Amino acid sequence: MPPQPRKHIPSIVAYPPGKPIEEVEREYGLESVIKLASNENPLGPSPLAVRAMRDAAKEMHLYPDGNGYYLKQALSRKHKIPVESIVLANGSDEISDMLAVAYLDPWDNMVFSEHDFISYRLAAQMMGVQFREVPLKEWRCDVEGLLRAIDDHTRIVCVANPSNPIGTMVKREELEWFLKKVPDRVVILLDEAYFEYVTARDYPNGLRYLKDHPNLVVTRTFSKAYGLAGLRIGYGIADPEIVFNLDRVRPPFNTSRMAQKAAEAALKDDEHIRRSVQTNREGRKVLESAFRAMGLDYVAGVTNFVLVDTARSGAEVTESLLRQGVIVRPMGGYGLPRHIRITIGRPGENRRLIASLRKTLKEVQPPS
Repeated sequence: MPPQPRKHIPSIVAYPPGKPIEEVEREYGLESVIKLASNENPLGPSPLAVRAMRDAAKEMHLYPDGNGYYLKQALSRKHKIPVESIVLANGSDEISDMLAVAYLDPWDNMVFSEHDFISYRLAAQMMGVQFREVPLKEWRCDVEGLLRAIDDHTRIVCVANPSNPIGTMVKREELEWFLKKVPDRVVILLDEAYFEYVTARDYPNGLRYLKDHPNLVVTRTFSKAYGLAGLRIGYGIADPEIVFNLDRVRPPFNTSRMAQKAAEAALKDDEHIRRSVQTNREGRKVLESAFRAMGLDYVAGVTNFVLVDTARSGAEVTESLLRQGVIVRPMGGYGLPRHIRITIGRPGENRRLIASLRKTLKEVQPPS
């Protein structure tokens, strides 16, 4: 027999990535497939980022800057934060893993919301510690419930703002109350992966609270609005002492040369972000109107995706859409077996999704 892993490893269910376009084309014999499953920017990356990637391709025989000097300098200027408060990551979700390695002992636990991004649970399971999932309140994070779930052994509490796959947000007043109440010994992971898409006036910018809360870690990514999901590049902002500890456990060269160069260039293109947000806002109106016309309940979120209750098996609905060349994400793995998550696409993609979903709802009947 081969060597056996730590006793808790077999209980971990690996992260199930969304189906890529090429896999669906092979599996179903299709030539025209659209992907509205993984919350990628349908406009793609900034032209500035594409140009930077082309230039960086000539340097792929060289290791990247392990410290990410120039990207950190660009982020420091963009957000007006000290360079020593920044840690780079292979996607912002890598930071939850680094926090788990750096801060969790076997007797500790993590706290986060029910149906939250699966990376939090995987980080706890990787370290073999307990975790507590706090029920949502009308599809929104219950900050009072999170606070009640914290005990003497809690070391990390996660707040996804906005949440994924739900799409709702914690308001400014709620977050400020929560930050003041959480004990200083508890690391607060504030996941702002969809920050750039949120236009609500009462949406809080987590960076403004770092000075008063040295236990706060804010994470952001270039995978969503910046359109660089394929490069896997994100970052965290925190007290320099926390960053120092994360750098101790951060894998060497965890962000590639091309990713650093593309991200640095993408930060300069405010117009691309503006167009992406506008396209998303208009697409959400179209999709939500169609869902209402179909009699489907959905969560009114603030991100670049919509969580939809199909009133049927979400897996069967997803399969029917796949046969039509439309990729969406079933939510059974998040404890929502009737729901699918649909990324807001370009106008033509949204129209195709709507037509395909109408056809699917006739094919897949609700349970009797």
